[in-house]
Amino acid sequence: MIKISHNVCIADSELEFIAVRSQGAGGQNVNKVSSAIHLRFDIKASSLPEFYKTRLLELKDKRINKEGVLVIKAQEFREQSLNRESAVERLIELIKSVTVVQRKRIATKPTKGSQKRRLESKNKRSEIKSLRSKIEY
Repeated sequence: MIKISHNVCIADSELEFIAVRSQGAGGQNVNKVSSAIHLRFDIKASSLPEFYKTRLLELKDKRINKEGVLVIKAQEFREQSLNRESAVERLIELIKSVTVVQRKRIATKPTKGSQKRRLESKNKRSEIKSLRSKIEY
């Protein structure tokens, strides 16, 4: 059982782990040992609340395919067990990131003082640049 929050948990049966060979350099073991992990999590068929499911499916993430299956590949470590833990941690982080609701930005007008300072700095800059030009007699 993977605990996301106080009242949200994911059963281990909802996660599918597939061991694959890691990419890149690895010496003699690279062609023999399947140390990388593909974690597959079907969002639509999961026991997550609807709020979580809709927010996850709305994400523009290349790891979520059209069928609503999230695939996380973990291959940082040489041990399969560490890669499995890493994949689960990344899944939890992704699900937790969906729960954070962004506050709507309220548009504000610049203050009179800031407008004045901006125009003064522009005038000062233009003066400096005009002094660099050639002097005509």
